[in-house]
Amino acid sequence: MRSDLYSVEQVAELLGLHVRTVRNYVRDGRLKAVKIGKQYRITQADLAALTGEPAAAVPGRRHVEVSSIVQIDGIGAAAASRLSTLLTAGAQAPRDSPEPLRIQTIHDEGRYRMKIVILGGPAATADIVRLVGDLLGPGNGLLDKEEDDE
Repeated sequence: MRSDLYSVEQVAELLGLHVRTVRNYVRDGRLKAVKIGKQYRITQADLAALTGEPAAAVPGRRHVEVSSIVQIDGIGAAAASRLSTLLTAGAQAPRDSPEPLRIQTIHDEGRYRMKIVILGGPAATADIVRLVGDLLGPGNGLLDKEEDDE
């Protein structure tokens, strides 16, 4: 077997996931795999695509990734949805870096709290954090529309 092909069990062990979770990722299309006989095989490149890591290190080129969590208290569901939409659009905007920028948002209605998880290069991450600050800054009006949440 080629050394750059992993079994579902190997991927689960590498990622610290349950084997069933990895199989679900394959079935859902989140993780690309090929079926050989009765088993799925995952390439290094496809595993790297799932985790957001570069497929292979390039000599002389450093990979730097920043992970940030931004917590916003006192934000209702409607404002959180608007903010999530704006940040997702901002993450998909063209940029100088070929590195992907990934954003996940979570809103806890019971606590009136939103968390934003940002993974990407330093400059792109800083741009998104700055965008959050600008969108939530005084006079923007994003949070002034909380009556939409009622």
